[in-house]
Amino acid sequence: MGGQSRVYPGDSSSPLYSSSARRSLFLRVGAAFFAGFVICLAVVARYASSRSFSAFTALLPTDVGTPEWHQYPPAEPTNGFPSVFPSNVGYPGRTQAGAEPGVAATAPAYPLHSNVAHLVPPTRFSKDNTKVTTKDFNIFRSWGGLSPWYSIPRGKFGVDSSPEAPDTCNITGVHLLHRHGARYPGGYSSTSGPSGFASKLNKNAENVTVTGPLSFLNDWTYKLGSEGLTPFGRSQLFDLGVSMRMRYGFLLKNFSETNTLPVFRTESQARMLDSAHNFALGFFGYPLEGQYQQEITIEAKGFNNTLAPFRSCANSDNPNRAFRGVPRANAWIEVYLRDTVPRLQQYLDGFDLDVQDIYAMQTLCAFETVALGYSKFCELFTEKEWEGFDYSYDINYWYNVAWGSPLGRAEGIGYVQELVSRLTQTPIETHNTSTNATLHNAVTFPLGHSLYVDATHETVVLNVLTALNLSSFAAMGQLPTDHIPKRRTFRSTELAPFATNVQFQLLSCSTEPDPQIRVIVNDGVVPLANLNGCQDHPDGMCSIHAFVDAQKENIRSTDWNFVCNANWTIPDGWETTTGYPV
Repeated sequence: MGGQSRVYPGDSSSPLYSSSARRSLFLRVGAAFFAGFVICLAVVARYASSRSFSAFTALLPTDVGTPEWHQYPPAEPTNGFPSVFPSNVGYPGRTQAGAEPGVAATAPAYPLHSNVAHLVPPTRFSKDNTKVTTKDFNIFRSWGGLSPWYSIPRGKFGVDSSPEAPDTCNITGVHLLHRHGARYPGGYSSTSGPSGFASKLNKNAENVTVTGPLSFLNDWTYKLGSEGLTPFGRSQLFDLGVSMRMRYGFLLKNFSETNTLPVFRTESQARMLDSAHNFALGFFGYPLEGQYQQEITIEAKGFNNTLAPFRSCANSDNPNRAFRGVPRANAWIEVYLRDTVPRLQQYLDGFDLDVQDIYAMQTLCAFETVALGYSKFCELFTEKEWEGFDYSYDINYWYNVAWGSPLGRAEGIGYVQELVSRLTQTPIETHNTSTNATLHNAVTFPLGHSLYVDATHETVVLNVLTALNLSSFAAMGQLPTDHIPKRRTFRSTELAPFATNVQFQLLSCSTEPDPQIRVIVNDGVVPLANLNGCQDHPDGMCSIHAFVDAQKENIRSTDWNFVCNANWTIPDGWETTTGYPV
């Protein structure tokens, strides 16, 4: 081999790779590549033109929008041995209960509920050239009845006072009415709402392409259940229970002294029962046995129930009487989403979006967030569009169940009767509304207790506020459908969010000759001066005697049978701000 050099394949010093050979090889390879590229372009272009798609945009996978549900717990777990894992094995160690908390009675300030744990807001919103982003914008407070509850700022409802007991007063009792926690969607048809949009997307998946901000739909599936409480909803009620124990735990001493247990009420519907149990776990702690009694009323047609009065009110099924808000809300949706449709349509080919599709996408933002913790749908919209979404819920609630509804007052009057019965410790004599005579007895409807807790729906909360004639919320009058009024006294995100709560706070004050009552909605003190006999009090108080007299007049002037069972008609142009048809 001597000094002969070795030549390896790929070595540029080889005679095989002379400069002329390299040039020839480069030209041949380049020509072949270019020809192949042109042929590929022609094939793709022909395919794309036949489908009316962009040549470089992929089709949606066919499983886009399909339901993705996870069933837990498993029906028959292979390692389920309950006898091996008892809930109590004894040996608890030494414990001693301390004094009951009473923040509402003893602390110099009130613990306000301001944060939304477990939920993640969008990192950005769509740009809105007509409005500068505001620092105080909070998307969690822009979903109407789908918003999580939060403490209303002091003075927001017109009373410059907070929920803790005024300096000269002691809290003697509390009646709490609250809504269930955040839930999965329900009440939509198969072609509307979040599930309807998912179905529409799935049916058109073979023809649809998405780009830009809608690109996330490429692997989006429908993950929402139906009607039931979400994990965040459970936490809301647990936290509400803890909060109420911290504020009013001292009232339990009355039960210890009388050797009795509190009776809390809820309904048979799954999310209602789950909410009540989670509230109780927060309020009492585990285990619940022996600490209270949970009454479960039946929510179904044929059963009177003040916590679900719509089940026994026949006219609540009549669209012209019970759902007057729907066409009005739809009219508003056409206004505020008019420019949103073409803005989002440019990122979706394959079917035409309409305002109901866009509205469903906004609804998906809210439901996905309270169910899954985060939603990409939220960042598709501007702050202005979220304000429009929030107002759409106001319109629906106002005309369907509150002061603008002909049924609102009657559907809430049964609960007002029960409240008066408890305040006066006098049984209801005549059951001619939604009250249940069978359950109105000393065991299931006890009188003389210092603490009552009732779980219901947000629609019923609004029914009750209407029936109580708390007219300051109706001061703005009718809700227009072509713009958002600057002065808004009725806002569903303040009155009817998930876990909304109403406290009827009873007080004994050294500066007042009679026992007093206050109405507190989501920590906001409500003025009672419009009620006959109630004065304009700086802390929003009214004597229980005057309050009861005003409510007895509301009861006398409300004809349940006429409102719920008579065949009456609503004249064209008729409106109300009292929640009554006449």
